[in-house]
Amino acid sequence: MKEVITQYQKKLRLSSNLIDIYEGIPFENKEQFIRDLLQALHAERVHHIIERNMKAAKFPGKKLLEDYSFKGITIPENLSIESMTDLVFMEEKQNLIFYGNIGAGKTHLSIALGIKAVNRQKIVYFYRVHELINKLINVREEGKYTQFMKKLQKADILILDEWGYLPLHQEGARLLFEVVSMFYEHKSLIITTNLEFSHWKNFLFDEKLTAAIIDRVIHHAHLLFFDGPSFRKENALLK
Repeated sequence: MKEVITQYQKKLRLSSNLIDIYEGIPFENKEQFIRDLLQALHAERVHHIIERNMKAAKFPGKKLLEDYSFKGITIPENLSIESMTDLVFMEEKQNLIFYGNIGAGKTHLSIALGIKAVNRQKIVYFYRVHELINKLINVREEGKYTQFMKKLQKADILILDEWGYLPLHQEGARLLFEVVSMFYEHKSLIITTNLEFSHWKNFLFDEKLTAAIIDRVIHHAHLLFFDGPSFRKENALLK
């Protein structure tokens, strides 16, 4: 009997732990048993989706909203902490721009929001800007650019960390423009930067391209200003 169950399990692409699952479910009546079995299979599938998406996101660390303090952050009037942490911006295809001091918690908050989205079975990718540009150049040389862009396009949130920390060459700026244009009004971006808008041309170099990127980024965006002290300095071992 177990061999027959295993065969149908494979045909229906059900959990490899199906036998273990149904053997652990108490039987009161047929309807209850089927309901509890389906609930258990669904819960396991959700767990695998979250686990897969968490690995694919490539967060540099685990940061949670429960551990986060919003002290020292200026939030615009049309955005509340509750709506942001409930990911309303993602549902409305809006962007978040985290601007301010180094070490003030911009990356922490971006990761925490990304992890919450993944736990809701959403697809999130985290990239430092210069790493994304290098990746785009490499996949293009390998003839896999279109394939990678299609993968990137599936993201519900794309986190672009360290925006403007390192200057980009002209081709890098053009590639970044393609990514921003692809997400414009379709998906959400979270950008962390310590560079004000007027200085973006200093790392993108091309003024027209800079204007086009800014126009797309800020059209449906909330700007949060991080004016607090550096968390790393406050908690440094060497003082």
